[in-house]
Amino acid sequence: MSPRELEHLTRRYATMILDLIGPYRDVPAPDLYTDEQTMAWIMDTYSTFKGYSVPESVTGKPIILGGFKQREEATAMGVVFCIREAVKHLKMNAKKSSVVVQGFGSVGWNAARILHEEGYLVVAVSDTKGGIYNPKGINPVQVFEHKKKADSVLGFKGSRQVTNEELLELPCDILVPAAFENQITRVNADNIKARVVVEAANAPITPKADKMLNEKKVFVIPDILDNSGGVTSSYFEWVQNLTRERWSEREANQKLERMMVKAFDDVYRISKQRETDMRTAALILGVGRVAEAIEKLGLWPS
Repeated sequence: MSPRELEHLTRRYATMILDLIGPYRDVPAPDLYTDEQTMAWIMDTYSTFKGYSVPESVTGKPIILGGFKQREEATAMGVVFCIREAVKHLKMNAKKSSVVVQGFGSVGWNAARILHEEGYLVVAVSDTKGGIYNPKGINPVQVFEHKKKADSVLGFKGSRQVTNEELLELPCDILVPAAFENQITRVNADNIKARVVVEAANAPITPKADKMLNEKKVFVIPDILDNSGGVTSSYFEWVQNLTRERWSEREANQKLERMMVKAFDDVYRISKQRETDMRTAALILGVGRVAEAIEKLGLWPS
């Protein structure tokens, strides 16, 4: 579709759901195939009907319209914070830990870059066309520059080409599926060699594969935990829009790190107390909080 057609479609859609969205109802945010321009159109449509500017009606907007500068890399930062905590709890050495990242979009590329900057050895990355592997290490920034010219990570100098399927089974300490769902299944779960698997994508591990990985003592950090940096940054943007404040990059990153580290520690503590995996522990924590809140509120009319 042309930009004009996309704008017409987006504004018409926003008009149709006008009664369902808003600062204190549902606050839309971008995901696959939508971006800051999409959110700007929705915000403008909503504001036009209200008669005044309502930046807090959506998140993921352009910075000039009240967007959050760190949003693009916030999901990746959340992933990295969780990896850092896992490495600490599992008594691994970050400087000697090798990392494989499937997916080189916003989340995968930023996660690879930040991990590389923190001293981890990134040995493989991939995009939709395939992957590249070098057991001695790859510089994600150089790969990113190559991808801008070649439209793919393939062909990066000094690397060996692998398929996305082969990439998942490479020897490494930390595997980060940051592409699509259902990438690790019962077919390849037994071939996963990573000690830690971090779900940077939405549901990249099937339920059967998840069980198989747990039986192999693979430490899986579930998407509901480590993938929450993006929605947390949406919350930050919403709060700033409501109060018309602007946080510094340092302040925003500190807030995100504090929330992600606490969330990881809470889930990890329950996993140890209940002797269960991190995904089950996260669900115990989340469902438990909702149940407690409902109990405290009571039922009316009774």
